[in-house]
Amino acid sequence: MKLNTYIDHTKLGPIVTLSDIDTLIDEAIEHQFKSVCVSPIWVAHAKSRLEGTGVLVCTVVGFPFGTHLPKVKAFETKEAIKQGADEIDMVVDVDAVRSKDRNRVSKDIKAVVKAAQGRTVKVIIETAYLDKKQITFVSKIAVKAGATFVKTSTGYASRGASVEDIVTIKKAVGDDALIKASGGIRSKEDALLMIEKGANRLGTSSGVKLIKGETSDGNTTY
Repeated sequence: MKLNTYIDHTKLGPIVTLSDIDTLIDEAIEHQFKSVCVSPIWVAHAKSRLEGTGVLVCTVVGFPFGTHLPKVKAFETKEAIKQGADEIDMVVDVDAVRSKDRNRVSKDIKAVVKAAQGRTVKVIIETAYLDKKQITFVSKIAVKAGATFVKTSTGYASRGASVEDIVTIKKAVGDDALIKASGGIRSKEDALLMIEKGANRLGTSSGVKLIKGETSDGNTTY
């Protein structure tokens, strides 16, 4: 099993520089990670540098709180695709999930799926704020709305992914959707356990350390 092929090598935040992004891209090319995950402003640059390398460009929509209107998320998605994004990681309307508002959750996800025009959409459900029933509820809606992945976390909540989250999502989606574990994956052992329990992709800013078997002492939940 090639751990590098599971990793979305990630750099998100308000003070990320072009130099930071170039380092991320260099590392992704060297280690042949599945993708780089960057903020929308860096998508075009990442796409130009990664052309022909086999590394995908992933970006975020409605990030980090998910409180944008569905039509705004759809617009963000369309613009990201124009810039060259291959994959879209959208943050769901968490309040709608917690309120069990099925129509609102479905409309939110479908808007992005439609705008993505067949590209991979990962729905960030922010498991730190949800109980098991809520995780199951939103995961099943994500499948019906056409999402490719259910993703655990933004990295901006009180915690990232847990093994329990992955087990709960897997039970909800079965083989009808893929799972991305993100946030707080600090060691190779953590990564392999997430995969064993059902994760198909790992979102982390510690990709290089993970494949080297080193433990990250990063100061963020991502």
